[in-house]
Amino acid sequence: MGWVTMGESLGFLAPALAQFVAATFLPDALFGLLVVAGLAEGGILGWFQARILRVRLPGLSTARWTVLTGLAAGVAWSVGMLPSTFAGWQDWPPAARIGAGTLAAVVLLGSIGTAQWLELRRLQRQHLISRAWCWIAGSAAAWAAGLAVFTLVAPPLWQPGQPAWLIAAIGVVAAVLMAAAMALVTGLVLVRVVPEAAPEARRG
Repeated sequence: MGWVTMGESLGFLAPALAQFVAATFLPDALFGLLVVAGLAEGGILGWFQARILRVRLPGLSTARWTVLTGLAAGVAWSVGMLPSTFAGWQDWPPAARIGAGTLAAVVLLGSIGTAQWLELRRLQRQHLISRAWCWIAGSAAAWAAGLAVFTLVAPPLWQPGQPAWLIAAIGVVAAVLMAAAMALVTGLVLVRVVPEAAPEARRG
C-alpha cells in the first residue's frame, strides 16, 4: 500500500506542475498539458504498482504495465477535462447530458483497470492468476474512492484569495489521501485476484 500511495502521490505532481505552467505561461494549453501530465502520472503510478505486483507475480512485465497505465491515465485525463474545456455540452438535452456523463464516468473510472487487465489476462492464460476481470471493477472502485476523498478534502478548503503555496499544500495533502484510499482498495482487490499466484510464482 505504501509504494502505491507514494507512486500516485509523486505522479500527481505532474498534473499539478502542468496546471501551474498553464496558469502562469500557457493558459490556452491547459488541456494538452494535463493530458501529457496524465501520461506521466500514470507511468509513475504503474511503475510503483508493478514493484508490488511482481512480488506475487514475477511474470508480470513492468514495462508493459507501466506503459499501459500511462496511456490509460492520459485517456482518463482527456475525458475528465472535456466538461470544462467544451462548454457547449451544457446546452444539450437532459437525456444526452446524462448519457454522455455516464459514458464519461465509465471511461474515466474504468480506463486504467481495463488497460492493466490486458497484462493480467496474459498472466491468467499462464495460470498464474485467476479472475483477472475483477481488476477492472476493483480499479474503478479504487479510483472512485480516491476521487471521492480528494473532492471531500480539497474543494471545501480551497477559498478565493488564498496564496498559491496554500492552494498547492491543500492539493498535495488531498492527493496523498486520495492515493492512500486508492491504494487500500486496490490492495484488497489484489488479494482477491491473485490468491493462488504466489505459490506458483515462487516455485517458478
